[in-house]
This record gives sequence, structure tokens and C-alpha cells, in this order.
Amino acid sequence: MKPRVAFQGEPGAFSQVAAIRLAGKEIIAAPMQSFEEVFVSAINGKCKNAVIPIENTLHGSVHENYDLLLKYDLVIRAETFVRIVHNLIAPPGVSFSKIRRVFSHPVALNQCRRFFEENPHIERTPFYDTAGSVKMVMENRLTDAGAIASAAAAKIYGGRILRKSIEDDRENFTRFFLLAKPRRRGPRFPAPQAGVRYKTTLVFTTRNTPGALFRALSAFALRDLNMTKIESRPLRGKPWEYLFYLDFVGHADDPVSRNALRHLGELADMLRVLGCYPTAG
Repeated sequence: MKPRVAFQGEPGAFSQVAAIRLAGKEIIAAPMQSFEEVFVSAINGKCKNAVIPIENTLHGSVHENYDLLLKYDLVIRAETFVRIVHNLIAPPGVSFSKIRRVFSHPVALNQCRRFFEENPHIERTPFYDTAGSVKMVMENRLTDAGAIASAAAAKIYGGRILRKSIEDDRENFTRFFLLAKPRRRGPRFPAPQAGVRYKTTLVFTTRNTPGALFRALSAFALRDLNMTKIESRPLRGKPWEYLFYLDFVGHADDPVSRNALRHLGELADMLRVLGCYPTAG
């Protein structure tokens, strides 16, 4: 049977593009309304995998998904980077000169500011989803409106691309994770393969004392492990205390990495390794 893979949004969303890249073309796409539904569908077994965006090069981290990674016991199996290309899409027969409104997710609209500055007669109209905006425009047969979304959304809903790549910054990428339930037996993470570069993602807390974070990070610095990201999130129930999400280059089961994690575990109040997976780049 083809595996079901959950993602947030409508068919044609950038998350579906990431799902195909991470899990293969032979999947059953399972669109969900919310990120939490995506996690729950993998936890309860309705879907084999979940795909979530975790950060964007222009807008930073998707904080809700960092919180959900801690809430649910899913592990990160892979990552990918998807170039975000925004296209102006309209129903067949609607010319650019007729466009007076453009629908899309607020983030997508903000990433196309130059387009709207050059076309002040076009109104920006926020919508809940990029692909969903194409679906709505097509279903309602709007003759004065378009949507901003992926080329995949245009193909799925029968829209016509009037303007390609209208985003302000071509270096606009979103990082996505492929999530799965932990293995019931055996190691939590697949064994490292020769010649493959790995990344490990974890979350930890420290005591709220001077130098605590410095000492925690020294577990990696002393072993020349490259930390590629660190993100703080509020620790619920403890005002002004924080969780720290961290990525470092290396497999969690490598001897050097194991020593670093053991060292960090001695200093941290809480430590959880969220995933160990091949790097996307």
C-alpha cells in the first residue's frame, strides 16, 4: 500500500511539494487543516509520516512546530529545503489587466511586496493558505481576482499562471522535516552510513543560573562539533525560563557526539534528542 503522508494546507501547498521530495512520488497526500492535526495523524497511525515546515530563510522559525515537536513523540527522519517560488494564478480567460484582488496566505503576500508596489490597483487579500486561495478563486470562478501560490497548485486546480516568480527575494527557502513514530524495537535512529553527513536535533533546558547556557554549549565546542542552529522558546509554567532547540552536525551515535550528549545531559535539567538524519545541504 502507498504510504499516507500528512501535511498542513490544501493539495498543491509547498508542504506537499516537500512531502513528495522527502517521501517519494508514490505517496497518498493527506492534507490537514492545522499543524497539530498533522502530528496527531502520525501519532495515531492514520498516516505513516508527517511533513512540517520548521523555518524559512526570510521569516525565521515556525515556533508552533517547535512546540509540537516537544509535545508529541515523533522523530525527525529527514530534512529538505524547498525554494519558495510565488506565482500569480488566475482562472483561464482572466487576463492580468482584469485582476483587482489577489488572495494568499499573509506570509506569501508579504514576500511579494514589490509586485504590489508596482501594481497599486491590486488589493492584497489575506487567505488561510496559498494553495487554498487558488482553490477558492477557481471554485468561485472569480473574474477579477487571482491567487499567489505554487505552480503545483495551478496545475491541480486548473489555474493559469499570469506572472511567474513574483517573490521579492529569490533566496527564499523553507526547511521541512519528515517525521515518523519511533521504532518499537532496536535503536531509536538508523545507523550511520559511510560517506553520509548527518545532523542531530535536540531540545534541552538548563538551570536559571549564571553561565548555565555557556557550560551547556561547551559540551559541543570542546569537541569541535559544529552547531548550525540554536533557538529558544518559553518554558511553559516557568515564566522567563526557556527551552533551547539545537542542531549540530554529526550522528547521535558517533562516539564524539555520544560524549557531547552525555556531557550535556549532566548539565541539563531535561534533554531529548528529536532526530538524527542526513543533512539536506
